[in-house]
Amino acid sequence: MKELKGISVVIPNFNGRLLLPEILPPLYIALDNTGLLFEVIISDDNSTDESISYIKENFPKIIIVQNKINKGFSPTINKGIFLAKYDLLLLLNSDVKLTNSYLKNILTYFDNEDTFGVMGRIIGWDNNEIQDGGKYPSYHGTKIKTSGNFIPLNNSENEKFYSFYLSGANALVSKEKIITLGGFNEIFAPFYIEDVELSLRAWRMGWKCYYEHNAICEHKTSVTIKTKESAKFVKTIYSRNKMYLHSIHLQGYNLTLWYLQLIPELLLNVFMGRFWYIKSLKMFFTSKKEVEESKTNFLKTSKNNLISVNEVVNKILNPLKNKSLKRF
Repeated sequence: MKELKGISVVIPNFNGRLLLPEILPPLYIALDNTGLLFEVIISDDNSTDESISYIKENFPKIIIVQNKINKGFSPTINKGIFLAKYDLLLLLNSDVKLTNSYLKNILTYFDNEDTFGVMGRIIGWDNNEIQDGGKYPSYHGTKIKTSGNFIPLNNSENEKFYSFYLSGANALVSKEKIITLGGFNEIFAPFYIEDVELSLRAWRMGWKCYYEHNAICEHKTSVTIKTKESAKFVKTIYSRNKMYLHSIHLQGYNLTLWYLQLIPELLLNVFMGRFWYIKSLKMFFTSKKEVEESKTNFLKTSKNNLISVNEVVNKILNPLKNKSLKRF
């Protein structure tokens, strides 16, 4: 069946009652400005606040799906993705507020059949400081770094920039392509790196991810002070998920070198007293079966017709060589 032309917005929510009144009205303005049909889906991760009752009372047309238990980002957003009916999907965090022209600025990218998705510039909700730009790929040894950003210093309206990955907070993507990929990989739950891994799968399939500097949204920085225990948990999951990413996508000699690189990293982290890294390693190795299944399923989806991570990096960096950029 041919997909309907329009935009399905999928917002994963967990206890976002105080943010929803801030993000939903600007979202509807941005959607109305496109002139397209649209729907808004909120996928709730077993919130314990009044999120659901607020939505039902104030935005009755919003489609709500709910987890019976807290599952994390990937399983939650996937529920909404597989429910969506339109050909474009806006993946939007509940702490991100769109400007009025955000969607209009990125729709034309989908005139190209090989576009997987586009993300815009993320600035601070309260201070307008740039938090995220295009994602700049680089390596530390054989380790893929995921924290690099760039913005163009001389940007014309017709200039397009590739992005290593699309943030799950503000990306407009092709529904057909994300469904082909099976959505976000749920082994990355509860959080982190899943958007990097999804984008890397898209790139390796031959599709393209873009950064549009003139599409702007605002992100509410968390002011919650984490306990030492929760901070360690976040670091543990982040490190484990980076290991998942490398194990799924590196190949041959590079994969072997990456495994060897884990040895000095382990020694350094233990020397620095970061014993949570040992737990990350243990979690990674005990999940090797699931990781290998992810790799096998991806190869089946692609029919083994994939480009390498190095080829992806070169595709992104080569057009940037003569550009005037600010990296951060």
